[in-house]
Amino acid sequence: MLENIDLHQVLVLDIETVPQYSSFDEVPPHFTELWAQKTLYQRRDGETPAEYYSRAGIWAEFGKIVCISVGIFSHQDGETGLRVKSFAGHDEVEILRNFNDLLKKQPATLLLCAHNGKEFDFPYLCRRMLINCIEIPLQLRISGKRPWEINHLDTLELWKFGDYKNYTSLNLLAAVFGIPTPKDDISGSDVHQVYWQENNLQRIVTYCQKDVITTAQLLLKFKCSPLMPDNLITLVES
Repeated sequence: MLENIDLHQVLVLDIETVPQYSSFDEVPPHFTELWAQKTLYQRRDGETPAEYYSRAGIWAEFGKIVCISVGIFSHQDGETGLRVKSFAGHDEVEILRNFNDLLKKQPATLLLCAHNGKEFDFPYLCRRMLINCIEIPLQLRISGKRPWEINHLDTLELWKFGDYKNYTSLNLLAAVFGIPTPKDDISGSDVHQVYWQENNLQRIVTYCQKDVITTAQLLLKFKCSPLMPDNLITLVES
């Protein structure tokens, strides 16, 4: 699996998103009704739009990006390593521009990889760039391209082997393939609280970086290659 993929031409990424406002009370009136309509079929019986608002980060129309972490494979003493860098903060425009600047320095043929990236990370990035009037980088442009011309890898899609019935989490695949992950971290459902209530952005960055590292390790397992030891994984200061 992935025998012909050169990992040194792959950029692994993950994004973390939150609702645009700390609570439903702060949402502009014309958006509250739009939120209610958007989530009508997602909300459980009796659940109000306000009660469901903590999940608003899932939708690019109601959320924003607070962290983008990326990983680039490297050669270290003949072994495969990974360099991980994060763009994070409260200014989404700055995050997106810095990420865009990174991609502009890379070849247009660079492969972007994420778990569930085709359903979430890649379109979310494009939508938020469009909303913020930021040029979409070449690696994310898919309009008019044939499927085989799109340089996107999705570890969830690879694992499905054409089966579209079920979602398989990154944590489950990590367990299946024996990839160690931190046990004391947050989950995606906690990001809203950690950002808006705890104001702990660094905790979110750590969680985002963990997912990048896990996805990169999963790619190695898909190639039947050994896992990277911790000493070959470098966290680069932003």
